[in-house]
Amino acid sequence: MSKFDSFNFNQTLPIINEETEFFPLLTQQDEDEMRNAEIPDQLPILPLRNTVLFPGVVIPITVGRDKSIKLVKDAYKGDRTIAVVSQKDMTVEDPTFDQLNKVGTVAHIIKILQMPDGNTTVIIQGKQRAKLKELVQSEPYIIAKVEKFPEDKPKTNSKEFKALISSVKELALQIIQLSPNLPSEAGIAIKNIESPTFLVNFISSNLSLELEQKQDLLEIKDFVKRAKQLLEHLTTEIQMLELKNQIQNKVRVDLDKQQRDYFLSQQLKTIQEELGGSTPDLEIEELKKRAKAKKWNDEVGKHFQKELEKLARINPAAADYSVQLNYLELLLDLPWGEYTKDNFDLKRADKILDKDHYGLEKVKKRIVEYLAVLKLKNDMKAPILCLVGPPGVGKTSLGKSIAKALGRKYTRMALGGIRDEAEIRGHRKTYIGAMPGRIIQSLKKAGASNPVFVLDEIDKIGSDFKGDPSSALLEVLDPEQNTHFYDHYVEMEYDLSKVMFIATANSLNGVQPALLDRMEIIEVNGYTIEEKIEIAKKHLLPKQREMHGIQAKDISLKPKMIEKIIDEYTRESGVRGLEKKIGSVVRGIATRIVMETDYNPSLDAADIEEILGAPIFDKDLYENNDIAGVVTGLAWTSVGGDILFIESSLSPGKGKLSLTGNLGDVMKESASIAMAYLRSHSDEFGIDFKVFDQWDVNIHVPAGATPKDGPSAGITMLTALASLFTQRKVKNKLAMTGEITLRGKVLPVGGIKEKILAAKRANIKDIILSKSNQKDILEIKEDYIKDLNFHYVTEMREVVKLALLDEKVKNAKELSREGY
Repeated sequence: MSKFDSFNFNQTLPIINEETEFFPLLTQQDEDEMRNAEIPDQLPILPLRNTVLFPGVVIPITVGRDKSIKLVKDAYKGDRTIAVVSQKDMTVEDPTFDQLNKVGTVAHIIKILQMPDGNTTVIIQGKQRAKLKELVQSEPYIIAKVEKFPEDKPKTNSKEFKALISSVKELALQIIQLSPNLPSEAGIAIKNIESPTFLVNFISSNLSLELEQKQDLLEIKDFVKRAKQLLEHLTTEIQMLELKNQIQNKVRVDLDKQQRDYFLSQQLKTIQEELGGSTPDLEIEELKKRAKAKKWNDEVGKHFQKELEKLARINPAAADYSVQLNYLELLLDLPWGEYTKDNFDLKRADKILDKDHYGLEKVKKRIVEYLAVLKLKNDMKAPILCLVGPPGVGKTSLGKSIAKALGRKYTRMALGGIRDEAEIRGHRKTYIGAMPGRIIQSLKKAGASNPVFVLDEIDKIGSDFKGDPSSALLEVLDPEQNTHFYDHYVEMEYDLSKVMFIATANSLNGVQPALLDRMEIIEVNGYTIEEKIEIAKKHLLPKQREMHGIQAKDISLKPKMIEKIIDEYTRESGVRGLEKKIGSVVRGIATRIVMETDYNPSLDAADIEEILGAPIFDKDLYENNDIAGVVTGLAWTSVGGDILFIESSLSPGKGKLSLTGNLGDVMKESASIAMAYLRSHSDEFGIDFKVFDQWDVNIHVPAGATPKDGPSAGITMLTALASLFTQRKVKNKLAMTGEITLRGKVLPVGGIKEKILAAKRANIKDIILSKSNQKDILEIKEDYIKDLNFHYVTEMREVVKLALLDEKVKNAKELSREGY
């Protein structure tokens, strides 16, 4: 240690010692003197882990290694001169001589400070560059032989050199200005540095560079080359700073807006809390809480969570917030996987159906069958029943009874007048005012995924440019497809397979064939008079009494009086009109009670006419058989069955056939077929074929203002023409219905039950039907048809044989030419 203990390195330099409060910047003269000073042959080596010391620069170093602490203390006791060299690998804890870079800096220790945390900090100043030659000793710390590592002195008077130094200084000042982390005093220091060499060293030391890059700068001997290398680093640094500042400015603008929105939303939240309303955070927490109780599958749960996260990102003041909130509330309100337990007590179900609806045996039987199969199998896909019948027969109310019998929830959707496909499938959320379809809305209202779902008036669905709703129903009503029903608003598949759909219709004519194919058609026929009387006694009268506040003792309607109301004041297959008339009677009694008028609670015919007025309808009176060519037919109307008179007459002419009575094309064709058959078989009926060309025939169907059509009057027209041309009487109290063909066949027709009831009301005794309609008669209770005689035929000649008597009418016409 004696060689450098006596060496005074600072003899010609400014005095920098422990009492110095600031470190003066080197002048060019100071730097020249420092560069020309001699250095010892051997120096202790202080390894630096993460920095490089440049000549003239003052830096603090925290010393933590035991070897380094001993080195610094020993040097501080001597002349304070050491060599500082950076490590090749900064991760090495105790580097060897070979693990050090070979170019370093001779330094002077200015101060040693003991920090409060126990660490030792050394403030050192670089003097001049040195190169390590060989190792002298490794313990207790490294001592090595060193030599100067001089640099090539530049031509300071050249314009290129001055421009280079000026650019370095200018870029350094720009970096200080752009970087918020650098103090403004650094710019003052750079402006006051006179020495180009010290300027480059000072900037190199303070520039944010990698350790290898700084070491490369230290090892460059050519000063101009080193200055140019530094200029490149400065240029890169300033470009990075400019780019970083641009990004930060942009982000700052976005953050400022977000902070503003956040501040306003927090104010809004506080106001809502003060007013007692729920804040967005509370709403989201409430949605999460409700979601935990849902029985939905993983797919629906993930979708809900995704949509909930989307809601959390939306500003509560934005319009989309309420849209998203409504969507999530719908998902929570839908009964995903929630089913009511079916009641499989078939006897109980039978009693409920009988109590609520009188008659309708076929429908009741089908419901009980469904329950029986469901009880045995427990996973039967719900059938799609379609109840078809005239108004007022109880199709819609039957759905409520079925729900009660099954123990299921009940919901109803009126389809009459729907023209938009979105009413069934819903609208996409992107549309303003979007809503789910009515199927989903009804399930939400029902609160279960297996309700009895009545699709009312399915035959009244329309279609226009917005789509065809009946086509949208194809998926709903197909048990093979409705397990994955897709609503545009919900955007998730919903299982409708457990829903029991019951459709109702007055007629199947307007229902799409593909839709019909998916449903089981059950005809709900009109009621007989006897059934209507029972319904009125058990259901309608008690209901109207309750509605109008009348006690049972205040009014009594005998079956004869109910029958009078049915015959003379209503004309319908159902009982809706009857209920209205009974309501009028009850209101009349209520008026008498309030006005304290004396009356007999057991009403008679006079009381009925006083309250309801004169009878509206005459009974269907049977026409006698005194006139040839008049035959009674049976017709079906939307309000039930009716009798229909076919009248025919002859007048001299050329065989012209004319039809009157507002008849449709099918009915006109039936008349033509009857005439053609009669002409071709004139010999069988004892008719001279010449008369067909000598007489004009007119066929008329009364009630000419009422449109009439259909093939069921075919055999009636044939009988009327046969009676007309033979002048034979028609059998007394006879009615008939059936379609005819040119081959003479009699085909079946529909609406048999309604037609039979109409015949009974008209006091008809004998009825002629097609053989194929015999099955329809078997479905009618025997009590209703016990006074009727049915004649089943297959050919027209059988009809004529049964219908015409051998007796001629009075004043029978002689139809031969000679007779005329």
